[in-house]
Amino acid sequence: MKVIFLQDVKGQGKKGEIKEVSEGYARNFLLPKGVVQIATEGAKKTLNQQVASAQKKKDNEKKEAQELAARLSELTLVIKAKAGEGGRLFGAITSKQISEALEQQKISVDKRKIELEEPIRALGVTKVTVKLYPDVKGTLSVQVVEE
Repeated sequence: MKVIFLQDVKGQGKKGEIKEVSEGYARNFLLPKGVVQIATEGAKKTLNQQVASAQKKKDNEKKEAQELAARLSELTLVIKAKAGEGGRLFGAITSKQISEALEQQKISVDKRKIELEEPIRALGVTKVTVKLYPDVKGTLSVQVVEE
């Protein structure tokens, strides 16, 4: 019996797959649990539409991420901090502070997506990588100035 998996079933199939399973297994176990649907022509068309819709959504998200990456590469973010001798900061600039400064510029980026190996501890311009989407990274210039 051909079925469409609505959820992942360990050892049988992943969500969205169309597979042949034994009729008893499908009728007695998979269908009552609601993890599969019988693969009719209408169900196959619905599945294809859902797959196309999901792909279109992913493409739009990737395009938006690329546009945001282009905007970030042109932007220089200025953050004020207290500094001592030799341009060393009292404290450090973290990804949270960079995220908050971006929010003031009306750009929403989660602090976990900002890739800082270690916090910024000196005055000057630092290039910071921002992971916006799988395969899409932007580079942001962060200029730390003395208060």
